[in-house]
Formats: sequence, C-alpha cells, structure tokens
Amino acid sequence: MLAARRAPLFAFTFAVLAALGGCEKKPTAAAGGAAPEAPKAEAKPADPATPPADADTILLGEVGSLTGSEATFGISTKNGIQMAIEEVNAAGGVTVNGKPKKLAVRVYDDQGKPEEAANAVTRLISQDRVVAILGEVASSNSLAMAPRAQAAKVPMVSPSSTNPKVTEVGDFIFRVCFIDPFQGTVMAKFATETLKAKNVAILKDNKSDYSLGLSQFFTETFTKQGGTIVAEEAYSKGDTDFRGQLTVIKGKKPDAIYVPGYYTDVGVIARQARELGVTAPMMGGDGWESEKLFELGGAAIDGSYFSNHYSTDNPSPVVQGFIKGFEAKFGSKPDSLAALGYDAAMVVVEALKRAGSTDGQKLRDELAKTNNHGGIAGTITLDDKRNAVKPAVILQVKDGHTAYVATISP
Repeated sequence: MLAARRAPLFAFTFAVLAALGGCEKKPTAAAGGAAPEAPKAEAKPADPATPPADADTILLGEVGSLTGSEATFGISTKNGIQMAIEEVNAAGGVTVNGKPKKLAVRVYDDQGKPEEAANAVTRLISQDRVVAILGEVASSNSLAMAPRAQAAKVPMVSPSSTNPKVTEVGDFIFRVCFIDPFQGTVMAKFATETLKAKNVAILKDNKSDYSLGLSQFFTETFTKQGGTIVAEEAYSKGDTDFRGQLTVIKGKKPDAIYVPGYYTDVGVIARQARELGVTAPMMGGDGWESEKLFELGGAAIDGSYFSNHYSTDNPSPVVQGFIKGFEAKFGSKPDSLAALGYDAAMVVVEALKRAGSTDGQKLRDELAKTNNHGGIAGTITLDDKRNAVKPAVILQVKDGHTAYVATISP
C-alpha cells in the first residue's frame, strides 16, 4: 500500500441511529505503554438528537471501514451492531450498579486504513471515554488498533478478524470468530477429502496479514495430508492485472486454486483466470463474502467454494428471526459480517450484565468467561487465548448466490 496522507476522522453515534462519515491509513501500531497522541483532526459532532454518554447511557465504540474498497464489510458489521443495540435498549437496556442504563455506540470510519483505525481507537479512549470497543473486520486494522486498547486496558472485541496475532496482543483483546489456522485447515481438508485435489496452486495478497495467514495454514495442513503446492504466486492490494501469475498457475495444471483474498480482488482474478482457460475450481476464505463478488466475478466465479461463519440457509428459528428482522430494517439479507457484528455486540452486552459495572478490568474478566453464548453465527465459547471456538461452514457460489455445502466443527 502507498503511504497515506493525514485526513480527518469522522464519527457518528447511534443509540437508535445517527450518522456522519470518514478517516485514513497505515499501520503504526503502538508497542505498548502510554496511549499514542490523539490525531489533530477534529471529529464531527454526533447528531444532536442522539443522547450523549451520561449517567443514564453507556457508550461503546466501534471502528470500521464504512467507505473505501472494503466498505461493504464495515457497513454490514455496523448494521449488525446497530440491530443488537436497538434490541437491548428496547428491552430496557442493561443494569449497572443497580441502575438501568441505555447503550449508545460511537462509530468511526477508518476507510479501511490501519493508521486511522489506530487513531480512532485513541480518540474513542481519550475523548469519547468508551467502556469497550467493537472492531475491526480486517486483521491488519485490528492489529493496528489492539496495542492502543490493550495499553489503556479498554476491552476490544473484533467481530471477524481471523489472523491469530490479533488476540496475542494482550488480555484485553477478544474476538467472536474462528481464526485462520482453523479456517485454513477446513479448506485444506475440503480440498483433499471432497474435491480430491492432490495439486493446488495458491494466489495470495502479499501485503495482507489475513491473506498471508490463510495461505500459511492452508499449506501446512494440505501438505501434511500428502498434497503438493505446485505454485505460490502473489499480488498486492490494488493490482488489477493478474494474468502473469495466472499464466504461471495454468502451466502447473493444478486440481484447484486457493485464493485467500478479499472479494474486491477475487472477482477480477476469477474472470481473468477463465479468460486464460484456467478451469480448476477456486477456493477461498471468509473475505470472499459480499454481494459485490457476484458482480465482479460474474459467471466466472460459479462453482467456487469458500469457508464462512454462517449460512442464511440455517433453519434455526433464532437465525431465521434475525434474518427476517434485518431484511425488514435494512432491505437486504444479512451476511456473516452482520451476524458477527450482532454477536460481538451481544457478547459485550452479556458481559456488562454479568459484571454489573463498566469497570474495564471487571468487564474484561466477564468477557473472558463467555461460554456457550447462543450467537447468530454459531455458539460462542472463548478459549484461554480469547478466541472463539466454533464451527465453520463451506459455501459454493452458484448463479449469483451462495449455497450451503457443509459444516466443519473444530
């Protein structure tokens, strides 16, 4: 990625909902100690109609990509969080120190840029005084945020950052999704056991912690099972021509191609692969999930497979009730990022209820006790490394939508 220019952070707050916008880039994660200096740019004020944090309101923070190339990730997550908070408030909120309180969420848009994700955390802690932080989706952004939350001892819960390094930052950092070693293993087993693949090529983003992690863990499991990686090609986020790498891959005649990237790249890669006559099925991870994948990939992406956190085909009344409510509110089906955003918010809410306090240490301790939480994207139990132990699903792309294939348990 290119070095970023400084740009203003924009924020909005919702208790029921209010909105504003924007932020900027690159990883300068603090190594610990005192929290870094807050950015000089001034955030826009929250909507006057939205109640500020006060004696009757508990303020949570959220950081996400609401604009930029991964905006669909951030918007889905924000909508899931919003839905959870509205449900909690409608039911009377939470009781803290014997008094009922409503919840509000202050949201910053980082435009998908790690430096501004970190800056947003500084502002949430030093100026907004939030009791917990939700976010980010992208592992690179969460890795930039986590040291600042850890240094300030403010609990941070990522809905969907799957790189294992995220929670390794410290004991105040949590996640409600599975991690890449599991996700990579799932797809490696699927490749050998279901696709009967013996030779696989990999095309990864060499600037993405997410992509590099998935590639590593897929390779470890696939080769242990007797498979061979016949080609390992790389690109960088923002590239638009993958023909050189795909030509190399085509020459190796793989049984399948593993592309652990984001939908923004995968759709284009699929089109160019088919144009070159590459017919091997493609596989990927949860970064594929977006309606935009179908637009970008068209028919070229049909027949591909990816691992994910949940499926809208799940017949559970709880899941179907969530889907129905989300569709009524936002006009579209919730993807896994919406489900994980909802789950992350609810895990924090339940921890607040158990703690009966907004004290950071007490809230952290209750988050660590999360066990068998009935989430939309699966039952959540946090292990001793603060990672969620939960199953993954395999989805296949068919005619502009996804179809459930299998559930793989840890």
